[in-house]
Amino acid sequence: MLRWITNRLTPRVTPYVPLDAEGRARAVAFAAELSVIDKDPYLMVADRGRRLISVFDDLRYDRSDMDMMAGPMRRHVVGALAPLGFRQVTGSVLENPDLDIRMLFPKFRALGASPFDAIRDTPRRAQDYYVLTPTQAACQIVQHYPVDEAVMRIKALVVRHPINLLRLSDYLEQMRDHQDFLRAIGHLKYVQRVAVESEPLRQRRALK
Repeated sequence: MLRWITNRLTPRVTPYVPLDAEGRARAVAFAAELSVIDKDPYLMVADRGRRLISVFDDLRYDRSDMDMMAGPMRRHVVGALAPLGFRQVTGSVLENPDLDIRMLFPKFRALGASPFDAIRDTPRRAQDYYVLTPTQAACQIVQHYPVDEAVMRIKALVVRHPINLLRLSDYLEQMRDHQDFLRAIGHLKYVQRVAVESEPLRQRRALK
């Protein structure tokens, strides 16, 4: 019984293993090849350094909307990455065995969970990528970049993949960086609204 409790309380984290020279070469070559998905209006490399891929969700949101990877979004990713040698090996993992690279969908969390915690239970290796909703991708950017750079990167995101800015702002914490970012929400709303009312976003519909 004690061992069961200990296992439940111990975080399931895969140890970080730095890439060797061959692994780094494969990762660099694949990063260049991955640029082809940017031609897909429903996919975007949201952050190359953090290895985040965003999947278009919708044009408009309510703050109470669920933030999760819907079935049509998953199916689109599977189809788009198949020509790059990726095959679905589990419900949450796509793998290219020749490159030893995986695309990871975050494990499902409670519906009211913070989008900042989307990847908490989904550890990855150095060469792997996360496949996220635009809002989840934006939260990762907020967490890992200085405020000014985070705002710049999210502006580039929202003009292609709008995010749920109200939901994001609801989960910002009292820490200084989050509160500084909160002051940029109004500007990001304006940038996103202009993009949504313009081509090519104006005619885009959610995946079905």
